[in-house]
Order: sequence, then C-alpha cells, then structure tokens
Amino acid sequence: MVYKYDGIGEKCPVPLIQLRLRLKKMQQGDTCIITINDTGSINDIPKLLTKQGYHYQKTHIEKGIVEICVSA
Repeated sequence: MVYKYDGIGEKCPVPLIQLRLRLKKMQQGDTCIITINDTGSINDIPKLLTKQGYHYQKTHIEKGIVEICVSA
C-alpha cells in the first residue's frame, strides 16, 4: 500500500506527527510519500527515519519543497 501526505504549508511538528501516524500503519512492502516545505520538518524527519531504521529517499522537487519516500 502507498500512504501519501501533503504537508506543504504546515509547520513542524505537524508533518512529523502525520508521518509517525502513517509509519505505525505501514507493513512490510508498503511505502509512504510525504511532501514538505517546512525547514524544521526537512531537517527533523530524516533524523527520525534514520534513528528508527527506515530506508528513505529524499528528493528536492521544487525550490524549498522536498519529497521523502519511505519504505517499510
């Protein structure tokens, strides 16, 4: 299953909380795609994912907008 979250315009910690909710639902083989533009979230979310052992790919899709794709 693919979980998506558009966090553009939302400030930290909202995108982080929304991501954590989706991560709890994820099962093996699922993917979560989160789009964000808040500087705090852009810095904090990869740290959380690394700490929790998730594999992810971070892509800059436009100026100031980042897409993070997380695999379970």
